[in-house]
Amino acid sequence: MSWFSFFSQWRRASTLSFYNTLSKNTEVFTLPAPARSVRMYNCGPTVYGPQHIGNLSAAVFADTLRRVLEFNEYQVKQAINITDFGHLVSDGDDGEDKMMKGLRAAGKELTMDNMHELATGFMNQYLADITALNVATEKIKFPRASEYIPAQIAMIQTLVEKGYAYETSDGVYFEVAHFPAYGALGGIDMSGQQEGARVAINTEKHGPHDFALWKKSADMGWESPWGLGFPGWHIECSAMIHSLLGKQIDIHTGGIEHISVHHNNEIAQSEAATGKLPFSRFWMHRAHIRMNDAKMAKSDGNVAYLSDVLERGYHPLALRYWFLTSHYRSPANFTWDALDAAQKAFLRLRKFVDTNETAPDVPPQWKQKITLRLNDDLDTPGAIATLWEMSKDAGLSPADVKAALVYADRVLGLGFAHEDAQAKQLYEKMFGAEARADELPEDIRALMEAREKARETKDWAQADALRAELTEKGYKLEDSGSGPRVVRIQK
Repeated sequence: MSWFSFFSQWRRASTLSFYNTLSKNTEVFTLPAPARSVRMYNCGPTVYGPQHIGNLSAAVFADTLRRVLEFNEYQVKQAINITDFGHLVSDGDDGEDKMMKGLRAAGKELTMDNMHELATGFMNQYLADITALNVATEKIKFPRASEYIPAQIAMIQTLVEKGYAYETSDGVYFEVAHFPAYGALGGIDMSGQQEGARVAINTEKHGPHDFALWKKSADMGWESPWGLGFPGWHIECSAMIHSLLGKQIDIHTGGIEHISVHHNNEIAQSEAATGKLPFSRFWMHRAHIRMNDAKMAKSDGNVAYLSDVLERGYHPLALRYWFLTSHYRSPANFTWDALDAAQKAFLRLRKFVDTNETAPDVPPQWKQKITLRLNDDLDTPGAIATLWEMSKDAGLSPADVKAALVYADRVLGLGFAHEDAQAKQLYEKMFGAEARADELPEDIRALMEAREKARETKDWAQADALRAELTEKGYKLEDSGSGPRVVRIQK
């Protein structure tokens, strides 16, 4: 390869780009010089119950995104919201309230104190779960919606004063017709949906897509200029973003289910309140994770939690590995067989870092390939495939392979740079424990030496026969770049 070609490919590899849902294009990510601090907000959980692995995958996606930004020498100010009151089952303003549902399921009286206590318990469980998945929680702010009530009320007042919102007998609503750009995210066609649609559910609404900023309540909630009640779900995100990150941010993430309603509502109320456009420069959305080819839903019993994963004896990072083997914009189907395969692959890949040898740097051609994949819209499956391809390169030393794995792990977050007693134990249970040469019985050492001589003379039949004899005696040979390794087969 010429120096020009190498330089061109390296320049492409070092260019960070993401798919932007707003523009429907993959765009180069940059900040106006000299800024190096990225403001990122990630839609988080409603903590009315434990979070299933589909919800946890959103946190792993956000963590991986932060890692790739840091990999490219950006600083990141990151916030993941905790919705601890009032989120309805649907993205609209109808359906059952999830926090109320959680209180009933727990057999608790419907009070504000009980709601706060319930939310605190499930929030702590969520934080413990994502920490186990190696999400760097210490780098993230986790604002609770209930702690930002004054900010939400202030934003609603601003929208009312500017003529974007109006009061009804049951709350305060944002008038979508006063925000012509509504629906730009995801290319939602509003014209056809508006025809003949005077909302039957709430005849006081001016338009079918007007959404609640405040919901009045007869006996629970917070005091406001419109009476006792709760903020609408959408306003919490805008208020917390403005309070923690500013009136404009660089990246906003969520699930694909948030595009049509929740995130369009966020854009409308935020840009209407501040007059600053765009509210977020990049919008990135994670595709759904299904289970056994069906929607993951607790109500249907088709759901898995991290506690289920751990109880079945899996390493938590095997689940993270499985998440990363699918691109974040591609739907994935979870099965226990798929997690079995992911655990085996994760443990085998981890085994390459169990060497005391060190290399000064990653071989340039492999460093370029890994960087290209990681910087190309967070192509984690491509990066993992590159690592496996690299592991089979006979021209690399164990130290080279280890260096590349640790380099890629700055984004993948699979713990390759650290000792992991649980992973080692699981590997030995699954594949056998590696035996040191000085611990081997004399007859086993003799068979290994004989096999090496047969290989040197290219007597492959004899080498295979000696390998089979070793297997019969309870030892398995694994050929590697640094020579044969032998593991005891557990019986």
